[in-house]
Amino acid sequence: MKILVVGGGGREHAIVTKVRESKRVDKIYCVPGNAGIAALAECAPISVMDFQAIADFAAEKEVDLVIVGPDDPLVGGIVDVLEERGLKVFGPRANAAILEGSKAFSKDLMKKYGIPTAAYECFEEAEEALAYVNASDLSLPIVVKADGLALGKGVLICETREDAVNAVRDIMIEKKFGDAGKKVVIEEFLTGREVSVLSFTDGKTILPMTSAQDHKRALDGDQGLNTGGMGTFSPSPFYTEEIDRICREKIFQPTVDAMAAEDRRFQGVIFFGLMLTEKGPKVLEYNARFGDPEAQVVLPRMENDLIDVMEACAEGRLEEITLRFADNAAVCVVLASEGYPLKYEKGKVITGLEAFEDQPGYYCFHAGSKKEGEKIVTNGGRVLGVTACGKTLPEARENAYRAVTWVDFSNKY
Repeated sequence: MKILVVGGGGREHAIVTKVRESKRVDKIYCVPGNAGIAALAECAPISVMDFQAIADFAAEKEVDLVIVGPDDPLVGGIVDVLEERGLKVFGPRANAAILEGSKAFSKDLMKKYGIPTAAYECFEEAEEALAYVNASDLSLPIVVKADGLALGKGVLICETREDAVNAVRDIMIEKKFGDAGKKVVIEEFLTGREVSVLSFTDGKTILPMTSAQDHKRALDGDQGLNTGGMGTFSPSPFYTEEIDRICREKIFQPTVDAMAAEDRRFQGVIFFGLMLTEKGPKVLEYNARFGDPEAQVVLPRMENDLIDVMEACAEGRLEEITLRFADNAAVCVVLASEGYPLKYEKGKVITGLEAFEDQPGYYCFHAGSKKEGEKIVTNGGRVLGVTACGKTLPEARENAYRAVTWVDFSNKY
């Protein structure tokens, strides 16, 4: 088989690494890819948002399956364009990817179908949103979310009324997250353990993968700004068999059924961002794709042939698959450019990457990297994701932090 992966981040490097394990795959292409992916696949410098160019490339290369990694092209309708060209695609169409593309849509869906989530209000006018956060009966803290895609950064936790006012202004008036701020969702602040569960679905059957936990804050000790994710581990010790049973019964299958009932069949990966509250698990957010960096710890633990599972999703026969995960643990530590998620410098030479060759259970997934001549340099905020496996979480963590010292660049954080 010939496979085309769309994207160029750490998630896509993890996907390409897993696809390469399949005995069914002869050739992997990636657009646009990155310096790490280029060692495993043939990359072409095509933007993830140039759908027609991607379709032309896939047709020219006679690709058997296209795997779409990032959220922007999925929400933008890349799957619709590729399927119209007769290509087999793993990922949701635009009318299903709205599950991530609009927080207002997903909250309204959960309310309509009784899927547990935080209480909320949606606003299209800044004046109305400001009046709501200035109301005397507002209980704090609250969460203010840009409705659309904001690179994982459009969620602001507000401890004070002033914070909430500033959040609404930043999102709706200053447009700090662009068009994502046309609407805001303001919701109650949930407390508990946050857990991520990625799930394969063909629109009828849903197969949850192993659990993971993400660390979003930029600094140690859960301090600093929210980011796209500074590290993650799998499995979550807090995601018990009982919680899994409740989630399957009250959240996972009901979400797939709700989307089908709305004539928005979802085929691909649904990422469930959950909060394990005292009143049971509740949905914080949905994503319409693999998480990044959650994919970097979940996929290395997966024992199935990834192509078998993805094809079953695309062909509507996921009930034939039994997912299998190793009885181990994985930890990913993100190496970022100092200053991320605000200002940071690019173009720093990365050294030590060869240390990961022939090291089973150790991975160095590239996110913001590119080749300059014979050198590989930094090209983003999150540069590398160093993942290590172990029999237990403490062992995997120890292995990951040891492996972090194998690579270096001048503003490594």
